[in-house]
Amino acid sequence: MEGNPEILLSLVKNKMPFGKYQGRLLCDLPVSYLEWFARKGFPDGKLGMQLRTIHEIKINGLEDLLTPLKKG
Repeated sequence: MEGNPEILLSLVKNKMPFGKYQGRLLCDLPVSYLEWFARKGFPDGKLGMQLRTIHEIKINGLEDLLTPLKKG
């Protein structure tokens, strides 16, 4: 991740467009679901980048980075 604040903001504003967790904010997806994507392959494009990013944030215990963005 290159430290782009727009990426982090997108994680608290954008929702999962399909699947079991359709409609849930990307930042609220469970780690187990993100790990499934990590094993099976993330989607192409922007969504894949967002899912890879939130996966890295969650597995490294960095969710506090998103807290101030959720309030904004």
